[in-house]
Amino acid sequence: MMSRFVKDTSSCGGEGSAKGSSASEGPSQPSNHLDHEIAHLTKLGSEPHKLLTRTAPGRSKLPISTVKMLVARETNHSGRGRFSSADGCHVLSRYLPTTGPCRVDQMNSRAYTSQFSADGSLFVAGFQGSHIRIYNVNKGWKVQKDILAKSLRWTITDTSLSPDQQYLVYASMSPMVHIVNVGSAATESVANITEIHDGLDFSVDDINDEFGIFSVKYSNDGRELVAASSNNSIYVYDLEAKRLSLQIPAHMSDVNTVCFADETGHLLYSGSDDNLCKVWDRRCFITKGQAAGVLMGHLQGITFLDSRGDGRYLISNGKDQTTKLWDIRKMSSTVIYPKTRDADWDYRWMEYPQKARKLRHPRDQSLATYRGHSVLRTLIRCYFSPTYSTGQKYIYTGSSDSSVYIYDLVSGAQVARLDYHDAPVRDCNWHPVYPMIISSSWDGDIVKWEFPGSDESPPIKRRKRRRKNY
Repeated sequence: MMSRFVKDTSSCGGEGSAKGSSASEGPSQPSNHLDHEIAHLTKLGSEPHKLLTRTAPGRSKLPISTVKMLVARETNHSGRGRFSSADGCHVLSRYLPTTGPCRVDQMNSRAYTSQFSADGSLFVAGFQGSHIRIYNVNKGWKVQKDILAKSLRWTITDTSLSPDQQYLVYASMSPMVHIVNVGSAATESVANITEIHDGLDFSVDDINDEFGIFSVKYSNDGRELVAASSNNSIYVYDLEAKRLSLQIPAHMSDVNTVCFADETGHLLYSGSDDNLCKVWDRRCFITKGQAAGVLMGHLQGITFLDSRGDGRYLISNGKDQTTKLWDIRKMSSTVIYPKTRDADWDYRWMEYPQKARKLRHPRDQSLATYRGHSVLRTLIRCYFSPTYSTGQKYIYTGSSDSSVYIYDLVSGAQVARLDYHDAPVRDCNWHPVYPMIISSSWDGDIVKWEFPGSDESPPIKRRKRRRKNY
């Protein structure tokens, strides 16, 4: 297994660049097979024991049916008497949540953010109309907390649930992030009327900065928040000290997304409208004052990042209509800006130029590129599939064409497209344990996709597509 990436204060300058391969050149047709360490790690985490795949003496076959694997387990072919985690992932990852959808909720405003809690028992959805709803998944998706946000500017841009599931923070286009006690008994939480929504000030030295926060995340230990802002900076907030502990002038344009790389909290990943992903090592930032390295490859701004959780790999969504896979060991200390950017193009209301789809960054450091979905109108989000049920063998993303796309991480093939909504799907979330995906759209619908066989509510009819001006 791979060792954790560790950098000391003498190595913050980054490493040399290397050009990555493309995992998919079209919506559903893979090109180059990803031949990299992450491909082998994915196979180790999602392929069954070789003895369970043996259909006859001396013969093996992949993929093997679930029935045959169960028979092999019961007859103890592997000698262990049980499935390993990889065996389980091999079974569960074949049951993609593509049936449905069933409606969870319908609001009169756009759904901007959504997330499952770490154990999958709660689901949080944030809407432009100041509402945040927390649903109890285990109790039939009953609304456990209905929150009316305070001092909202434009929309709720992000929410984050604390690891102990007791607190929720929400952000908007303001330097104030608010925190709500979601563990209280009250079902309705109206800001500073039925409950107090404490404000966490992310401005520096009482300066009245008029910036907004696009992304906010809890650390794994629940002691800190990291935020990405419209004033080109990353912020770290110490919740125990109740003060801002770090401001990093991180990029040359809006920082749309930031996240912790792993459970240690030392490494941060950020993505910006300057087209760059950056890696930050907080252990050496004080002495170096700069990023540990940069990752080049996107030709337009980056809308979202998701870490694999191992401090080494991440994926990003870009306004160049691609998702890219990265290994931070390929990061560079220097930046090259190719002369390909169209200053007149605006992703919020214009289609991506057809001629631009053929362009490639001359120093693309990504390992793989996935194409087919569209990243327009809003900051579309992408994720690795769950470790427990799939071994992270897929990546999935929302899309401005109103669908959810699922890609095979290694081959780049589009393995599923979930098509129901009639407005951009800004966020989507795979349950950490069960074969279930929730898609959250600007049409106001929160809907659930599952593997066939569920005896729950019948699926709703697909929407009739209609043109809207967003």
